Amino acid sequence: MFGLKGDWSLEVKDRYFTLQDYCGAEPRWCTGCGDHGILAAVHRVCRDSQIRPEKTVAVSGIGCSSRLPHYMNTYGFHGLHGRALPVACGIKSRRPDLDVWVATGDGDCFSIGAAHWIHAMRYNMDLTLLVFDNGIYGLTKKQTSPTTPMDVPTNTHPSGALLPPLNPLTVTLGVTNISFVAQIVDWNAVLRHEVIKKAHEHKGTSFVRIIQRCPVYVEAIGKRLQNEPARLKLLTHEKGIQLDDGVKNMFPNRAEHDPSDLAAARALAQDEEVLPLGILYHNPDAPRYETMSSVGLEMSVDEKLAGMNEALDHFAI
Repeated sequence: MFGLKGDWSLEVKDRYFTLQDYCGAEPRWCTGCGDHGILAAVHRVCRDSQIRPEKTVAVSGIGCSSRLPHYMNTYGFHGLHGRALPVACGIKSRRPDLDVWVATGDGDCFSIGAAHWIHAMRYNMDLTLLVFDNGIYGLTKKQTSPTTPMDVPTNTHPSGALLPPLNPLTVTLGVTNISFVAQIVDWNAVLRHEVIKKAHEHKGTSFVRIIQRCPVYVEAIGKRLQNEPARLKLLTHEKGIQLDDGVKNMFPNRAEHDPSDLAAARALAQDEEVLPLGILYHNPDAPRYETMSSVGLEMSVDEKLAGMNEALDHFAI
């Protein structure tokens, strides 16, 4: 009874989050765009992990993919073109307690943001990096991107791209101190979810290239791969993702690949005819920069000033 002493206490249950707790504004992507499925996978992984929305940050640059923070009911930062990763690294450096997601595209990450992409991979801060790669600049209406195939006409190259497309996997696998590299297609929901889940669980920078359909400007890229499943190679291993036989049977081309084998991962990535799907490389022991950059965050202002003055005293004459 209220007002009376007693030896009982009210047990407050932990909060439980549903999918709606992570859903922000109504997505405005085109009908049939692969971005919808990727967003759904992110919502589901957040729900399954029960990470607090107020402890979650979605960061992006510019492009169709980079609208993702608007569709997350979490903290978000819609940054400048190509600058998603330095913003995300800055957040993780000062707030290592936050769960940080990065949404970027083939133009945003591999073109104007290329330098940040390479250095962020080397820093290996605890980020889940999703690259929505549709092989075109979709938001600005069909210009050639770094990953546009040479036989795909665009508004900037009506006869097709002049140079072969960039291979994001070989570039990433060539960076020092990488720790997680994976590739998926947006149209296989089970594979998509399992790889993004593993990427989120990994402590370090998880690089996930997502081959994503753009039905408005480059429908042929996704259709070609969907109609030729032999061009996709599913990577299986006890250290990789675990899929049931029903999902595995969707891929007639499969290979056992140990994701701790960097040389084998690079060999798989170099094959331009068959695209590997799953986890190519995983090294959970790679050092993470935020464990060093966040040292001293718990110090008070007085302690920081005292330390600064002590350091400056070494220069006194």
